[in-house]
Amino acid sequence: METKAPSNTLESPRAARIALWGGIAFSVAFTALIWWAGQRLVSIPHLPDQGAAWYYWKLSVPTFWTRFTVWAFYFLHQVTLWGLIYYAQTRVKKYTKGLHPVNLWALGVNAFFILLHLVQTHIWYDGLAQDVSIFSSQGSVILLLVAILLMENQRRGLFLGKKVSFAKRIGSFARKYHGYLFAWATVYTFWYHPMENTPGHLVGFLYMFLLLLQGSLFLTRIHLNKWWTLTQEVAVGVHGTLVAIFQGMGLWPMFAFGFAGIFILTQMHGLGWSRLVRWLVAGVYIAAALLVYSSRGVGHS
Repeated sequence: METKAPSNTLESPRAARIALWGGIAFSVAFTALIWWAGQRLVSIPHLPDQGAAWYYWKLSVPTFWTRFTVWAFYFLHQVTLWGLIYYAQTRVKKYTKGLHPVNLWALGVNAFFILLHLVQTHIWYDGLAQDVSIFSSQGSVILLLVAILLMENQRRGLFLGKKVSFAKRIGSFARKYHGYLFAWATVYTFWYHPMENTPGHLVGFLYMFLLLLQGSLFLTRIHLNKWWTLTQEVAVGVHGTLVAIFQGMGLWPMFAFGFAGIFILTQMHGLGWSRLVRWLVAGVYIAAALLVYSSRGVGHS
């Protein structure tokens, strides 16, 4: 008996896989382009570093156009994505194993604004950092991660697999409106930074590209794939640890063991692992922490 092929090639799971892996390849390739092109930015003048609350990579003398372009492009990017999400929620509504046409629009829009941000950096340089606090960028990502923990409470629990009742109510609300929140957090952080080629910027932009890719795949089964979503949750820990290493201040264990602790307490309990496997992973975490801090001392981060 002949199997009926999908009426539209977009409906095929293969289309979603191509979009996912193609998006990952694009993210890696564009990060390499930022690294290569960033050599042109070494002559940009900056003010002296003024401490932890200071963002170094901004113009010492901003102009109307450096401010207008980044805010205008950010606004267009933000509103366009919100419009696509609204269209998907009100017109498309259902999940598919493949892609919806609106997913192609979202992928194209994000690719366009990624390219536009590179051009904007090399002509006008400044990101949103010129006008807003560095903590607003960090806070937006933290808010995104907390929302994910609450949304996943029903599937994997919040603490060692145990579900928390108050998180159920908040998570239900977050599941309904998280697309708008996540789109804001990623797009805002994306435009906060100029596309510099420092190791921290490169790792950060690669992570932002993956989040934008995930945000483009709404209402698809691959958007819900637990391994793909976990990769993005874990990636923020990798990003934070690598940035701390690049800064050379010795703070990397705080980020590495902090985010790994969240994995041990919450994230790994949604993977279907046996109790033995979870205990083994937790044991490796404890052994690594003891090894690192036995030489550093518990008073050091």
